Amino acid sequence: MKRLENKVAVVYGDGAIGGAIAKAFAREGAQVFLTGRTASKRDAIADEIKCLGGVVTATQLDALDEEAVSAHMEMLLKQAGKIDISFNAIGIPQKGIQGIPLTELATDAFFLPISTYTLSHFITARAAARVMRKQGNGVIIMHTPNASRISPPFVGGMVPAWSALEALCRSLSVECGPQGVRAVCLQTTGIPETPLIDEVWEIHGKSHGITFEQFHGVMEGMTHRGRLTTLAELTNAAVFVASEEGSAITGTIMNLTAGMIV
Repeated sequence: MKRLENKVAVVYGDGAIGGAIAKAFAREGAQVFLTGRTASKRDAIADEIKCLGGVVTATQLDALDEEAVSAHMEMLLKQAGKIDISFNAIGIPQKGIQGIPLTELATDAFFLPISTYTLSHFITARAAARVMRKQGNGVIIMHTPNASRISPPFVGGMVPAWSALEALCRSLSVECGPQGVRAVCLQTTGIPETPLIDEVWEIHGKSHGITFEQFHGVMEGMTHRGRLTTLAELTNAAVFVASEEGSAITGTIMNLTAGMIV
């Protein structure tokens, strides 16, 4: 039997991570509801899932739109009858946000990631938790990079944004755990397969006066095994946490940073 057989998952975000998570959930038997704002990317992910025999419904959605998220959850429940897994994988471009000293960073640029990430995760988590509490089960999964803990320079408002998600995860578990709802953060290093990391590495290389390749080497050197988290390692962990095998995990961070954080 597949690990997520008979489970229903919603994935917010049609980027590299959202797509990989949606494919992994579908591969393990979950019925997936994939949302995002870019039709070409979203539909391509859905087509790949269907070609491999998976079950997926792709929907245009802005995860910052409270009414749209609520309406989508209602549609999901009418179609599937329940929600077992919620994974938020939204992201924003990092130019003008990272790579700038705090003393030179504009207020709006500092606050944008804080407001975007925390608002979106609150809206989507709340929509899922309301249903999961009534069901008596479910898991809300978030993803945060290592910067939430080690606070590197020139990351601007991203550090408080990611730290806020980890705090939200704990609060959700405290309040909703008694009704069977779990909340877990998956923490990784930067993931080289994602296009956003190419952008971020380029920004930080320039900020530190080194090349893209040199900065990548510095990041690898900060881990115990000399390499960064892979996309497969993230998706494997997400499947484990979402399955019954991970049923004891809640209110915490699953450390996938290869020893960058100990």
